[in-house]
Amino acid sequence: MEVHAHTHTQRKKWTHYFWEFLMLFLAVFCGFLAEYQLEHKIEKEKGKQYIQSVYEDLKEDTASLANTIATISGIIENLKTIATCHDAVLKNPDVNSCMLTLFKNSRRIYTFDLTDRTIRQLTNAGGFRLLRKQDADNIMKYESLYRVYKDNESTQLQNSIDNLRISYNLLVNFNANYAMIDTDSIEVKDSIPASIPLFITHDNGLTNKYFNDLLRYFRNLHIQRIILKNLEVRANRNIKYFKDKYHLE
Repeated sequence: MEVHAHTHTQRKKWTHYFWEFLMLFLAVFCGFLAEYQLEHKIEKEKGKQYIQSVYEDLKEDTASLANTIATISGIIENLKTIATCHDAVLKNPDVNSCMLTLFKNSRRIYTFDLTDRTIRQLTNAGGFRLLRKQDADNIMKYESLYRVYKDNESTQLQNSIDNLRISYNLLVNFNANYAMIDTDSIEVKDSIPASIPLFITHDNGLTNKYFNDLLRYFRNLHIQRIILKNLEVRANRNIKYFKDKYHLE
C-alpha cells in the first residue's frame, strides 16, 4: 500500500488580501465617481438648456410688455379729459364728443400674459434644483412680480371696470349705444348723429356715479402701468444677467 504525501499550497499573506480588497474598492469607487460626474454633467447641461429657454421667454415678454404699456399709456392719455368732460356734460347733457372719447377708452382691459412655458417646466419637473441659487432667485422674483400684476388685474382693475359697465348701461341710451358701435369692427365710432340723445336719463346723481367709477378705473389703470413697467425693468435686468453670465445671444 502506497502512501502519498499531501501537497500543501502556501498560505497567502494578509497583505495580499488587503491589496485585493483595495483594488476592488478603488475599481468600484472610480466607477461611482465616473457615474456621478456623468450625471452631474448631464444635469449641468440640462440647467443651461433651461436658462437658454428662460432667456428666450424673457425676450418675448419684453416685446409684449412694451406693446401693452404703450397701449395703456395711450388710453391713460385719452382719459385725462375726465374732469373737463364731466363739467361740460353737467352744463349741457347733449355734449357727446368728449363722452365718446371716454367710452372708447374704457371698454376693456388690455392685459399682459407671461410666457411661462419654461417656468412651468421648471416647477412641474423640479428643474429649479438644476439651477444655481442666484439664477433661480432671479426667475422666481420675476414670476412673483407677475403674480402681483395678475392679482391686481383680477381684483382692483376688474372690479372697477365691472362697476363702470353697470353705470354705463344705466346711463346711455340704447339707440346711441348701437349708433356708436361699428358693427364690423365692434369699435366705438368718433361721432354719432346729433339727433340721437346720448343719455337715457339726465339724472346728475347717475352721471356723477359714472364719472366716479371712471375715475376709479383710471386710477387702477395707472397702478397697472406702474406694475408693468416694474415687470419690464425686471425682465430686461434678467436678460442682461443671463446674457452676460452665460454669453447668450
